[in-house]
Amino acid sequence: MKYSDRFYRISYIDKKGQQRECMASVSLCMIVRNEEQVLGRCLSCVKDFADEIIIVDTGSNDKTKEIASLFTDQIYDFPWIDDFAAARNFAFQKGTGDYLFWLDADDVITEEEQKKLMKLKMRLDQEKPDVVMMKYAVGYDGSGSPSFFFYRERLLRRCERAVWKGRIHEVIEPFGKTVREDILIEHRKIGTGDPDRNLRIFEKMIREKGKIADLTAREHYYYGKELYYHKRYKEAAGVFLTYLERSDGWHIDRIDACRHGAFCMYQLGKRDEALSFLLMGLREEIPGPELCCDLGWWFFSGKRYADAEFWYRQALKTGRLAGEEGFIMPEYRGYIPYLQLCVCLDRMGERKKACWYNELAERCHPGTEACRKNREYFARIGLHAIIGNFPDLAEKALNPYRQMRV
Repeated sequence: MKYSDRFYRISYIDKKGQQRECMASVSLCMIVRNEEQVLGRCLSCVKDFADEIIIVDTGSNDKTKEIASLFTDQIYDFPWIDDFAAARNFAFQKGTGDYLFWLDADDVITEEEQKKLMKLKMRLDQEKPDVVMMKYAVGYDGSGSPSFFFYRERLLRRCERAVWKGRIHEVIEPFGKTVREDILIEHRKIGTGDPDRNLRIFEKMIREKGKIADLTAREHYYYGKELYYHKRYKEAAGVFLTYLERSDGWHIDRIDACRHGAFCMYQLGKRDEALSFLLMGLREEIPGPELCCDLGWWFFSGKRYADAEFWYRQALKTGRLAGEEGFIMPEYRGYIPYLQLCVCLDRMGERKKACWYNELAERCHPGTEACRKNREYFARIGLHAIIGNFPDLAEKALNPYRQMRV
């Protein structure tokens, strides 16, 4: 992969009479296929940010190219070979800007986040990052608000190190000066697409390589996830277990494998084996709020409410300390443990405290049916919202959760 070391940009004379270059240029590089429903929505979000738009089509038979042509004349064909990295690298090779920016066709950027992008662009020449990580939301709650996000490499300096790896669940290894920006990209799918595509690619890779153990650690982990999504729980649990026996997996993926291994065991009716997976997660690092809530649920579902209370309180404590590394689910840092503490305390007869925790859950996530029904229950037994009696304590409890909301 070769890139030109030189990119011509317009310069200007500032108020002091010094010649300065304009802000860094950005190439948006996308791979698409049959995206007529979403491509216009996506490109409209980023047309002011990108200096050039590169569209690589991998075999559309709808109006994808026609829609793309409304935004750019740089539309290329690339035959699909079951390799996302190959297609993305082809798109990156076509980019000529100082920085390469990528999106999926079903990604959305709100107006507020677009403003943040433009502010970032104005700083690029001065700060000169090599890789800019941005939040990527891929899950949403009942109201449509993001409930699951993680940081991804999103904007990369155009150079020979900006290379995609992996035929499926492709990634660019961060390099040089890597920074995080509080900018959110939302993945908003319309329709199901081809739900079996990823699993087909993985199974093809395994046939080619000979055995699962020959996959990379990242591939091994995501193969387990695909089996889980397809409800092949016994196979998925086995794949997660062999993955956890490896020593080269990313610790965040390893914790997630422990959690999903437990989910598989629940589906198979094996509670003790589910606990074994969760306890493996404790070997990785201080448990985060998600794992704490999972442990709380194990005890709660066994009617061991005092033990469950301990783990839900731990979720709140670790939620205040945890940063934003790995897979972030803000509700596990507030709403879920508060709601579960409400139920635990009620089962243990501490109904006034239970009522208070229900109100904290309501403050985290207003209008949920669970909190509404709890309020009705507490009203029937003569208890009403009492959070107003402890406003300072309520604010102290809620602030960490609010800071995590995206």
